[in-house]
Amino acid sequence: MKTSNTILFILVLLHINASTEWPTHTVCKEDNLEIYYKSCDPQQDFALSIDHCSDIATHTFNVRAAMVLRHSIQELYVKLDMIINGRTILTYSETLCGPGHSKLIFCGMKKGEHLYYEGPVTLGIKEIPQGDYTLSAKLTNQDHVTVACADFTVKNYLDY
Repeated sequence: MKTSNTILFILVLLHINASTEWPTHTVCKEDNLEIYYKSCDPQQDFALSIDHCSDIATHTFNVRAAMVLRHSIQELYVKLDMIINGRTILTYSETLCGPGHSKLIFCGMKKGEHLYYEGPVTLGIKEIPQGDYTLSAKLTNQDHVTVACADFTVKNYLDY
C-alpha cells in the first residue's frame, strides 16, 4: 500500500512539473463584461479579484490581489499592451515606484514578503473599450526583472 501511494505521489508531482502554463482565472463575469487573466510568468501565479465587473465603469472599484514576491521592489515599472487580433495597437508604460515616486503601498517590499492588497483602485479611464481584446501587463523592478506579468482577456459588450 505504501508503494502504491508513493508512486501516485510521484506521478502527481511529475504532472505538476510538466505543466508549462498557469490556469486561466476569472476576475469577473457579468452580463456584458467578462475579464479573465493568466499569469505569463512561468514561475509564479498570483491572485486577483474584483467585487463587481460593473464597478470598473464607475472609475473606482474594490480589488483584492496577493502574491509572494520573488524579487524586491525598490523601483517598479508597468508596461501595458492592448492586443487585438494578435497586433499590438496601444502601449502604455509608467513608473509606479522609484525615488520620489511611490504610488503604491508595496513600494520598498523585499523578496519573500507576502504582498496583499484589498481596497479601492481607480484606473483613470472614462470607459472600457468595447469588443474582445487582450491586455498584456508586465511589472518589472529596478533590475529589469519581471515581478509579475499577466495576459488579461477582456470581453466588453457594455453600451455606455
